[in-house]
Amino acid sequence: MKGSILDTIGSPLVQVDSPDGATVAAKVESFNPGGSAKDRPAQAMVRAAEREGVLEPGDRIVEPTSGNTGIGLALVCAARDYDLTIVMPASKSEERRRIMRAYGADLELVDGDMETARARADELEAEGAVQLGQFENPANPEAHYRTTGEEIVEQVGDREVDAFVAGVGTGGTLSGVGRRLREEFPDVEIVAVEPARNAVLSTGEAGEDGFQGMGPGFVSENLDVDLIDSVETVRLEDAEAECRRLAREEGVLVGQSSGATSIVARRVAERIADPDRECPAVPDAFEAAPPAESDGGEVDDCPLVVTVFWDSGERYLSTGLFD
Repeated sequence: MKGSILDTIGSPLVQVDSPDGATVAAKVESFNPGGSAKDRPAQAMVRAAEREGVLEPGDRIVEPTSGNTGIGLALVCAARDYDLTIVMPASKSEERRRIMRAYGADLELVDGDMETARARADELEAEGAVQLGQFENPANPEAHYRTTGEEIVEQVGDREVDAFVAGVGTGGTLSGVGRRLREEFPDVEIVAVEPARNAVLSTGEAGEDGFQGMGPGFVSENLDVDLIDSVETVRLEDAEAECRRLAREEGVLVGQSSGATSIVARRVAERIADPDRECPAVPDAFEAAPPAESDGGEVDDCPLVVTVFWDSGERYLSTGLFD
């Protein structure tokens, strides 16, 4: 028995379609109680604020977000009895709004981008609310270092992670997981993913793109750019096509940023694959018995690429993503 819904945070590592001679596996973060990877930093930031005396019973929290952090905070605030105001660009999906309101959060929509939302949150903070600051709060990447990264290390077993692919928003996942994986696997290649039309890391300039949850239009303080070996870009329409493929061919329902990281993880896997190497089989629910041992060599000989599927595709239905 769990003492709180917050004790259920965690996700499986699942093998997805992979090229010959390599394995691609994804952390399916929709298994978290709030439905995304953002449950982890949401809980960690509130816990750190309580520990430091910044938050006290009856306080109101305010946070600018494109959606998933807001949902994670709404979940945590409901469980910990805090009031919450979320400031979010009006362009984000209707499902996000409804989920946050279902948890009891107040929602303020702004006409503009994440910079506009951050400015409005700063105003509310000046009026007395507590802003946790996901873009600069060190508890964000630390949460992924201690949980997401540690889970991956445990879940890969005897295998070595050759590459880690992560989309960039606040930078918390890439920085926290990347740091933990580099401790365990010093030669791991870390690849950042950003929108092709809002490629701040690649070009130094912000653009306009409809990606939800990836590409905030600036480089977050929480992004450790020294960890990044390369940056790949993905067009929104290609990411959405990959979301439909994952749903219809693999039964994995995810959102836009997950579609983008899936594409790049496959690119990386194809580049480092050893087609002459038979990768170890992973048993699934339809296996009557454990799969036969691979005769292709040692486990470490088969390249392994790990990525993150950030959230569920259910919160994108109103956008027409799966039409």
